[in-house]
Amino acid sequence: MSPRRLRVTVWGENVHERKNPIVRKIYPRGMHTTIADAIGEARGIDVRTATLQQSQHGLTKRVLDETDVLVWWGHAAHRKVSDRVVERVLARVWEGMGFVALHSAHYSKPFKRLMGTSCSLTWREAGEKERLWVCNPAHPIARGIDRYFEIPNTEMYGEPFAIPAPDEIVFLSWFEGGEVFRSGCTWKRGNGNIFYFRPGHEVYPIYHHPVVRQVLRNAVRWAAPDATKWIDSCPQIPARKAPERLEVKGPRMHKEGEAGFR
Repeated sequence: MSPRRLRVTVWGENVHERKNPIVRKIYPRGMHTTIADAIGEARGIDVRTATLQQSQHGLTKRVLDETDVLVWWGHAAHRKVSDRVVERVLARVWEGMGFVALHSAHYSKPFKRLMGTSCSLTWREAGEKERLWVCNPAHPIARGIDRYFEIPNTEMYGEPFAIPAPDEIVFLSWFEGGEVFRSGCTWKRGNGNIFYFRPGHEVYPIYHHPVVRQVLRNAVRWAAPDATKWIDSCPQIPARKAPERLEVKGPRMHKEGEAGFR
């Protein structure tokens, strides 16, 4: 029996592409489509896209239930994302869905909720060179990548980066102006694997860069859930099903077999 294919949903804000001619020229079908195409180049992966403009932002319960890894790019419209959809995304991450946040998605509602911090940083838009160093060559996200790779022109993100201490730092960026930044970080929340990847400023063809595309493919494979099922409710264990024989004593507030609280 062949293994089940990995199911990836790429969510894109799809705002800059519709309003900015520079971005539209680089990504005529939208940044989300280019990112999805990069991931879909790998064997065994099915990719779909969703955007802010769709009903429920394209992230219905059914879509998320059928998603193993959610990739998120946002910038100009973080506040327009429905809190109800955010709660739905968080629940799926806790259950085991992987979450990959790209570039300015550090300020997205789902990422900030998952981190529990402001996720603020320093930045500069000067079209400078970025050199991304591989901090952990043995990490699956760095598979097939040399000691470093460079992006000729980009927006600078600099430290301090107000995030919880990462479980792992895969990439560290150096910029032409001298700043450094933790550009590839992982965390675990509930059963979900989370990866933040910094490159992706919209006015440069960064998602056409071959190494960036390789990182995206590696990242979704790493973030994919394992077979463990996350318990997302509070089931009541009846006294008769206790591991040891149990005599029930004292008053009880709940009926035997009553559903738990969420």
